[in-house]
Amino acid sequence: MCEDARDIGRRGLFVTGAAAAVTVAGAGFAAADGADRETRTVRGTLPTGSPDFVYVPVEVPRGVRELRVSYTYDRPAVPAGTAGNALDIGLFDERGTGLGGRGFRGWSGGARSEFFVRADDATPGYLPGPVRPGTWHVALGPYTVAPQGLAYELTVTLTYGEPGAAVRPVYPPERARGRGRAWYRGDCHLHSTHSDGRRTPAAIGALARAAGLDFINTSEHNTTSAHANWADVAGDDLLVLLGEEVTTRTGHVVALGTDPGTFVDWRYRARDDRFGRFARQIRRAGGLVVPAHPHATCIGCAWKFGFGEADAVEVWNGPWTPDDEVALASWDATLVAAVRDGRGWLPAMGSSDAHRDPDVVGLPQTVVLADDLTREAVLAGIRAGRSYVAESKDVSLVLGVSGGRGEHAGIGERLAVGRDTPVTVRLEVSGAPGGTVRLVTDQGVLFTGGPLPASGTGTVEWRTTPAYAAYVRAEVRRAATGPVVPGPLVAFTNPVFLGRD
Repeated sequence: MCEDARDIGRRGLFVTGAAAAVTVAGAGFAAADGADRETRTVRGTLPTGSPDFVYVPVEVPRGVRELRVSYTYDRPAVPAGTAGNALDIGLFDERGTGLGGRGFRGWSGGARSEFFVRADDATPGYLPGPVRPGTWHVALGPYTVAPQGLAYELTVTLTYGEPGAAVRPVYPPERARGRGRAWYRGDCHLHSTHSDGRRTPAAIGALARAAGLDFINTSEHNTTSAHANWADVAGDDLLVLLGEEVTTRTGHVVALGTDPGTFVDWRYRARDDRFGRFARQIRRAGGLVVPAHPHATCIGCAWKFGFGEADAVEVWNGPWTPDDEVALASWDATLVAAVRDGRGWLPAMGSSDAHRDPDVVGLPQTVVLADDLTREAVLAGIRAGRSYVAESKDVSLVLGVSGGRGEHAGIGERLAVGRDTPVTVRLEVSGAPGGTVRLVTDQGVLFTGGPLPASGTGTVEWRTTPAYAAYVRAEVRRAATGPVVPGPLVAFTNPVFLGRD
């Protein structure tokens, strides 16, 4: 049976509390009537300027064991520089599509053309659970629409029968065998087959161990389905934190280290003034709010929500690129504003955002001073800015500032001495052969040293006062690629602040 939903213009527009959405004609199923399986097909066309989400209702009767959805859409040729068709997909159950995700059952974006859910299993990206009677909704997300429009075909298949045994989720432990108070290496932005990645959790775990990581964070796009699939990957040598990459139309944010099963809705834009609600949800769930790749150039990827709700910011994302350079400079400007206004500052992080080969897990990695290798301690270290970012396990930095009377402060700390007190900045570097050291303050780069010897190990010292430098942070870079553009980063630190508050 085929039903048509071609004209969304005559349907009522409603708002789910944020981004505009429409509901179109859907698929109706009666009781099984002796059949083992039934299929309905819905076709429709979305125009340019479509709402962010189009909901296709599916009437599910009693006695359904499995719900399966497949879809296709056209991809017409478009002029150079014009976006073509891209259509994401997900599912909400009979509890509804309301903002907050009570009825959320899964999201695969554009990574899959088919998925299923049932009590004992589900396609990666989707949550296992009973297929209860009521009105379900297939959620379509027209990411981009060609000038010709986007014609889609949606096929829904219900299989009848006794449901399988419900799955009881098992989550990874919140503690690994650490070394007490020490520096721990982690990658907090990773994608598996549970979103648009191509690696299984087991494969990612193996790569994380090979990269010398002590902890990782799972961050699938708009789903928590991976949370219950990491317990066998975690171990005494690898702490697995749980989270989500909340992928909105005006920026992405990593919910870092949240309670197991915490789902954070993404169906809003910056102009909807809803992000604060979900940032607070992340923190209530014990996690950190970390805007990802804030100056990325892909559609919808650049961060437009501001940083008032952020706990840290992902300054370095994957291999070093020009948008990372912009992110670093923009972040440094926030440090100047924090000094000027006497308010808190925003720590920086780096993560790989690895999806598939040849993406390198642990390029870069955030190195955190934590009291132990636990979820609580690692998040506390990141929140406090006691961290630096390095391109690999081979690179290590030690940055400290000392006064003349034995005062000392390290990364993320403050050296509380008078404005005119002479202080010594000392940076120890290892694992960066040929690297150039730069010390950056609120005035900019005030010291450049190097290149480091072939061993990659070296120490630099620089003297200043709090009156001259309100903070100091370190960068290690490769050779410059031109007379203006600095070389790519090998590592950088969060700042040490100088002077009394």
